[in-house]
Amino acid sequence: MAQEKKNAGKRAAEFVEDQMTVGLGTGSTVFYLVEALAKRVKNETLNITAVATSSRTAELAQKLGITVKSLDEVDHLDLTIDGADEIDANFQGIKGGGGAQTLEKIVACASSKNIWIVDEFKMVYKLGNFGLPLEVIPFGSKELFARLKREGLKPAWRLDENKEHVLTHNHNYLIDLRLGLIEHPHLLANWLDHQVGIVEHGLFLDVVDTVVVGKSEKTEVIPAIRR
Repeated sequence: MAQEKKNAGKRAAEFVEDQMTVGLGTGSTVFYLVEALAKRVKNETLNITAVATSSRTAELAQKLGITVKSLDEVDHLDLTIDGADEIDANFQGIKGGGGAQTLEKIVACASSKNIWIVDEFKMVYKLGNFGLPLEVIPFGSKELFARLKREGLKPAWRLDENKEHVLTHNHNYLIDLRLGLIEHPHLLANWLDHQVGIVEHGLFLDVVDTVVVGKSEKTEVIPAIRR
């Protein structure tokens, strides 16, 4: 699987052009993207500015010689490249396996174009097998958890090895919905958007423009999805 991710990251790096301001996502596939971008910066004197969606990505990019700024320090984003946990047949996605979906969605919505990079195993017919992440405010979170349970959404706290809450970059809790299958992602997203206490959910709908699918021996590019 590492080779598939590496192939996707390397291919996606080719979409970045000189003088671009680029959003960099979070996750194992993005690691290979950042490595490939750093090689282009060094070998081609590529001049780019990156906005990272997590401290992990920011630290890696800076270590490898890529200029990193915060979203508030740039006036636009030409392109954001990020991973995804699932992509369905309609190119809707679930993201947030790393707990960064709020920052990832903010950056994605600020970007002129979005590319998702995944290995072929992330491509599914319908969403839901991967747990749907919710970032929730700690205050009142038990009541929210109970509400989600009453709605049949099968919530589960995301806990660490010490059974403590995993915290987001915003110091909030994470709840994963173990749905198995999401028949109507837009309806679910709309309902979640109106639940007090949920900061952001991991349904990324009508967002992606191009998907790069890494395979063991080749890479597939699916372009012009929303254009």
